[in-house]
Amino acid sequence: MSVLKRNNVHVRGNGETAMLFAHGFGCDQNMWRFVAPAFEDRYRTVLFDNVGAGGSDLRAYDFHKYATLGSYADDIIEIGTSLNLKGAIFVGHSVSAMIGIMAASKSPGLFQSLVLVAPSPSYIDDGDYTGGFTRAQIEELLESLDSNHLGWSASMAPVIMGNPDRPELGEELSNSFCRTDPKIARHFAGVTFLSDARDILADCTAPCLILQCSNDVIAPIAVGEYLHEKLPGSKLVVLNATGHCPNLSAPEETVAAIEDFLS
Repeated sequence: MSVLKRNNVHVRGNGETAMLFAHGFGCDQNMWRFVAPAFEDRYRTVLFDNVGAGGSDLRAYDFHKYATLGSYADDIIEIGTSLNLKGAIFVGHSVSAMIGIMAASKSPGLFQSLVLVAPSPSYIDDGDYTGGFTRAQIEELLESLDSNHLGWSASMAPVIMGNPDRPELGEELSNSFCRTDPKIARHFAGVTFLSDARDILADCTAPCLILQCSNDVIAPIAVGEYLHEKLPGSKLVVLNATGHCPNLSAPEETVAAIEDFLS
């Protein structure tokens, strides 16, 4: 099976430069439906699903292979090679922001710049570093997901999404979580929330836009400030948007910030 079918790749739009959109944990490419179309008149947009998510080929999910974020970065490089992408713009949400940095470091020239939406290099507090969670809290989160996938999805999705005055957003995220195979969801959750990409940040030389939400329980402001300090030539923008998914809750503000960066 080709990588384009494996990762359910869709290419739209016009322009010589491509924009590749990568989704976060428990989501799929549909999460970019309010953002990607805004760039189709000038860019070739590339949307895909990580293996194990959305319309990807679940038969390609190997628990050993996908035990690290690096394998997802390798998939992005494969997609880029298949589409002959060079000097593209990467837009990654949540954990995929770090996956994009890994791909950019492994394949120089693939991306000219990166947009990191609600990123975090590590979710666990460590000395002076504030990730937002203790290790015990992360382990409790994973145990809860392991024992009751549907219950975890229903309770955690509104918290992650934020915006309690718009319950339909939390419901959409919960439904997205529930569509994921429980074993794959639990495995990828462990890979995501126990990951630590702080040591590779200095390897990223491409310009980066860090889009931080003003109130995000998954990636607090301290995380954005840390990334801004560690990524050479990065730009930090704190959005008025709250929650962890501004691509859904505040797409116009998200698009405007990306437009400003690209201009």
